[in-house]
Amino acid sequence: MELRTLRYFLAVASEKNITRAAELLHVTQPTLSRQMSDLERELGATLFLRGKRALTLTEDGLLFRQRAEDIVELADRAEREFTQRTSVVGGIITLGVVESLSAVTLARLVKEFSHSYPEVQFTLYNGMADTLRESVDQGSVDLALVLEPVDTTKYEFLRLPQREQWGVLVREDHPFAQRREVQVQELWDQPLLLPSRASSRREILHWMGCEEHQVNIRANYNILSNTVLLVEEGLGAAVCLNGALAIHHSPQLRFVPLVPERSIRGVLIWKKNHVFNPATSLFVQMVQRYGESERY
Repeated sequence: MELRTLRYFLAVASEKNITRAAELLHVTQPTLSRQMSDLERELGATLFLRGKRALTLTEDGLLFRQRAEDIVELADRAEREFTQRTSVVGGIITLGVVESLSAVTLARLVKEFSHSYPEVQFTLYNGMADTLRESVDQGSVDLALVLEPVDTTKYEFLRLPQREQWGVLVREDHPFAQRREVQVQELWDQPLLLPSRASSRREILHWMGCEEHQVNIRANYNILSNTVLLVEEGLGAAVCLNGALAIHHSPQLRFVPLVPERSIRGVLIWKKNHVFNPATSLFVQMVQRYGESERY
């Protein structure tokens, strides 16, 4: 399977029409149709449902599009890195970032590095900790800022100093809104919005001393942005971290810490023994120097 074939497939998937995709790619329609048929035969799967006016992706087609996008992005990145190698340090550093107070430290490191190496560009991806960790494993993200707990056995890592505190986010007219703290056990009879990250959910339910089916879960979330809107509508109380909330401040809402206090830290991770491009290698060295300075 050639990289060119993957690009052809992605064009067809985007245009949903062989003729338009062929015009875009500057190939003939029969050639492109044959390429797609050969690809399906090679994979042993049907990628397209061929209608009278448009093509739609099958379930196998949707999965293959995701994989093809990852492969093409990595190939394009490799090409950019080698074509940009000059005496001036340039290139692209890709960072994955969770919503957290620790993101402030990462932003400062990025700013400091950019002052020293203005030709370097940063690409940022927001997401859940587990998704970002997988992106580091796959090589589509160079470094990722994730939240504990994280298995660091296969990563180089730096624990950042900020502590993220767990609490509940409620609307200003909620009974908890005027409280200075909320006992974990008080969540039992509340409609809740919980993180969808499995490790976080297990921790929260463990603190509460209950099973998932025993509490009133109204919604699950991976990133707090849209959850803030649900809390504003009065759907329930969101169990979240104060660091994530700091990015989405709303005057209609109140964050109330949980007691006993529960807190975690951000962890910056990158692959062990991985050969990075020159720019990323220099950024990793700066991160390591920052870690050394924080120890003393």
